[in-house]
Amino acid sequence: MNDIRRTILWVIFGFAMVMLWDQWQVANGKRATFFPGPMPVASAPKVDGKPAVKDATLPAAAVVQTTVPAVAPVATPSSTPKERFEVTTDVLKLTLDTEGGSLVRAELLKYADSEDKSKNFVLLDDSKDRVYMAQSGIVAGSTGGAFPTHKTVMTASGAHALKDGENELVLTFTSPDVGGIKLVKTYTLRRGAYDIAVKHELTNTSASAQSPQLYLQLVRDGNKPAGGSSFYSTFTGPAVYTDAKKFEKVDFSDIKKNKADFEKSATNGYIAMVQHYFASAWILPDGIQRSLSMDAVDIGSTLGDCCYRATMVAPLETLAPGASKAIDAKLFIGPQEEKMLEALSPGLELLKDYGRLTILAKPLYWLLDKLHGFIQNWGWSIVALVLLLKIAFYWLNAKAYSSMAKMKAINPKIMEMRERLKDKPQQMQQEMMRIYREEKVNPMGGCFPIMVQIPVFIALYSVLLATVEMRNAPWALWIHDLSAPDPYYILPLFMTLTTLLQTSLNPAPPDPMQAKMMWIMPLAFSVMFFFFPSGLVMYWITNNVLSIAQQWIINTRMGVPPKFNMPKF
Repeated sequence: MNDIRRTILWVIFGFAMVMLWDQWQVANGKRATFFPGPMPVASAPKVDGKPAVKDATLPAAAVVQTTVPAVAPVATPSSTPKERFEVTTDVLKLTLDTEGGSLVRAELLKYADSEDKSKNFVLLDDSKDRVYMAQSGIVAGSTGGAFPTHKTVMTASGAHALKDGENELVLTFTSPDVGGIKLVKTYTLRRGAYDIAVKHELTNTSASAQSPQLYLQLVRDGNKPAGGSSFYSTFTGPAVYTDAKKFEKVDFSDIKKNKADFEKSATNGYIAMVQHYFASAWILPDGIQRSLSMDAVDIGSTLGDCCYRATMVAPLETLAPGASKAIDAKLFIGPQEEKMLEALSPGLELLKDYGRLTILAKPLYWLLDKLHGFIQNWGWSIVALVLLLKIAFYWLNAKAYSSMAKMKAINPKIMEMRERLKDKPQQMQQEMMRIYREEKVNPMGGCFPIMVQIPVFIALYSVLLATVEMRNAPWALWIHDLSAPDPYYILPLFMTLTTLLQTSLNPAPPDPMQAKMMWIMPLAFSVMFFFFPSGLVMYWITNNVLSIAQQWIINTRMGVPPKFNMPKF
């Protein structure tokens, strides 16, 4: 009876650990880790039960001490029709719209599409299937008025392609006079760069003082990016960084329910849209007061009332008649390459989100990157990193395996005692504790050293899952993409075999039901790895093989010949 109770408790404990991990993922703004439900197709977002805000220039909340109403887009007093055109550098292929000078499409030329490797990866897009755009414009402050917005048709000038030998491409959008303000928006793109300098220069063409405010916003639908996995979850949605509260992710569902909690005002930081491996962000220089907001909007796309908006609003100095004012911003559109992000702006590297174990994950990535600098292959770098970790934890593992070896040595004595006293459970427990004391064996001695290492290996899991350098990175033979599952399932099969082999080297629990569970749990866990990225499976295989080798050596040294304890179902 005691054995049955213990088995039930072990099963409950196992499921509790799975649920705890699942909730930890959800708490980090992610979907359920194991078999998350399908992401619903974008439907009409509602705030407090009401339809989303129509495509207003700005959300109702603005900067400190100022309330800026949500105003309708301003009709442009110009006969110039709007048009879209492409601008190309060595790493970006952008589509811009003369309506507001908005960025409506961005292809990353160094990255292949997740599903069709012959195509470039598209991050920003404005089509029948997706909405994801970067916009900016001017809205009135305390003096009121209607100024050039992202709906104002502008005149474009400048080069459309970065030529050989050139390091910069400059493109200018000039608005007509709207409400006494003329806006000149200048994009400067650099060779090899994913950050774009965006300069907004305002001129007061009226006869009275004006009090304009600059807004920068990212608008996208609430759908998950194509090519995602159903077996592990990554965050998609807006994020905010400020010195006060650091990096804050906001779930689309919280925005829809008007329950989004984040810093609303700051003098530093950025707003961003994050997805697996890639991100976009608007950045203003430090010291400029800005307000931050997020809301659901209807932009009139074919997807319906589909979209969410992250906005940053900065007040400008009052402009006297004839005066001009320029404010510089930076727009990042690209991969979450940690070293590149660190160099661009404080806190921008947090777009590559490791979750709550960032303090462990960052040094692990640093070490992985250093190893790659020598090895020049991400697959072998993973193997080398796990090897170094096993060396670092050698003595902890040795202690755990020594305890297991002692348990294995006294296992025949325990089995004989259990058979002899099977009808006397209380006496059986007392006799078992006596044997443990005499043999100086701690039944939990093999658990604690391994438990200490679990946070490190979870952090390494996060590193491998979040590192964009793994995307389309080959290892050897048939593995051409470490971020994709093994197409022939060879690595997952080998990982399953090593997991079962490692399980067979452990001492079999005295209770038959526990012995069966000891095999069922790792087998069920291994099945999930058939759908995990190859890089993660490689890391687990390497860890298993090194653990088996160390356990074999320690058992041999202690005079306990390695023995495979096969399951008896």
